[in-house]
Amino acid sequence: MKNNKVVLAFSGGLDTSFCVPYLKNEKGMEVHTIMVNTGGFSVAEEKKIEERALMLGAASHVNINAVEEYYNKGIKYLLFGNILKNSTYPLSVSSERVFQAMAVLEHVKKLGASYVAHGSTGAGNDQVRFDLVFEVMSPETIVLAPIRELKLSRMEEIDYLAKNGLDLPWEKARYSINQGLWGTSVGGAETLSSSGVLPEEAYPSNVTGDKPLRLVVGFDKGEPCSLDGEKLSPVEVIEKLNETGSRYGVGRDVHVGDTIIGIKGRVGFEAPAPLILIKAHHLLEKHVLTKGQLYWKEQLAGWYGQLMHEAQYLDPLMRNIEVFLEDTQKFVTGTVEIELRPYHFSVLGCSTKYDLMSSKFGDYGEENKSFSAQDVIGFTKVLANPLKIYYSVHNND
Repeated sequence: MKNNKVVLAFSGGLDTSFCVPYLKNEKGMEVHTIMVNTGGFSVAEEKKIEERALMLGAASHVNINAVEEYYNKGIKYLLFGNILKNSTYPLSVSSERVFQAMAVLEHVKKLGASYVAHGSTGAGNDQVRFDLVFEVMSPETIVLAPIRELKLSRMEEIDYLAKNGLDLPWEKARYSINQGLWGTSVGGAETLSSSGVLPEEAYPSNVTGDKPLRLVVGFDKGEPCSLDGEKLSPVEVIEKLNETGSRYGVGRDVHVGDTIIGIKGRVGFEAPAPLILIKAHHLLEKHVLTKGQLYWKEQLAGWYGQLMHEAQYLDPLMRNIEVFLEDTQKFVTGTVEIELRPYHFSVLGCSTKYDLMSSKFGDYGEENKSFSAQDVIGFTKVLANPLKIYYSVHNND
């Protein structure tokens, strides 16, 4: 038997704020809101979101902190795989949604609600990410997406709220900002065209760092574990690097890629910690992993990132790839030195006891210690043999 309870994924923005009175007044539903924090919200901001939900007419509201779960089940593997979609984007927002959706669904089950709702429009990827989790994990739950279904303009949403006695100050922000632990996305008029350039004011951080700053990041089995010698949890390292890196304006770029719904999309982002950690982690791996490990990691990690981006986190293949990625991290332990400058950072070098660039076997371009000159002559002859055979047959072709 269906009841009239609906759990709404709530952020406190205009779209989800519209959904509360609309579902309550027009659909006669008992609306329960939930905000899932995957980074980017302070305790004070969480409190304001709760107050707004209840003021709009929600029967109840909960704030769920999913930061640690998001790191352990998502970010960790994005870092292990050095994943940058199209060699650019660290999946800052796209990797969050499935964890938010799963937390929302847990609340649906806890309340015994027959309906679940979100504020996604019909124009982007997030609608698919939320819908897919609900469809796979709880197909009996009915999904509602009022903004997508009604195709309302921003002004129409504001007018509806005002007519229902909710005349709140909805200033239209020039840019759409989505902030999380693994980076912040920035959308605006400039990103709607192929040539637009986001101005400085589009980014949420002010650049104040003007002198070079060197940092040392420690890794233990692939996970960040310290910053400048201070032992920290991986989440703490990410938070501190985001804070420091944003002051230098590092980790900014514009990503162009294929959306789940089949069109090209363009979005700006600011992700200091992800970019710094991925580049530092990759450098350390180059020193401790074999050529074959590096090659196959890159192949599988690229596919992992594609699946994550396209809402396929629940595919069991993801768990298989995670096992492989984790196994490659056994010896990815050491420190990496980074230098920050305004709008730029450099990965300088690393130190690890598992370094395969060992002078015990020789120094590249200088001296070898494990074979003779005659060995090289014989090796080259054997290596050249297949090509010699080919060209002897096709010499005149």
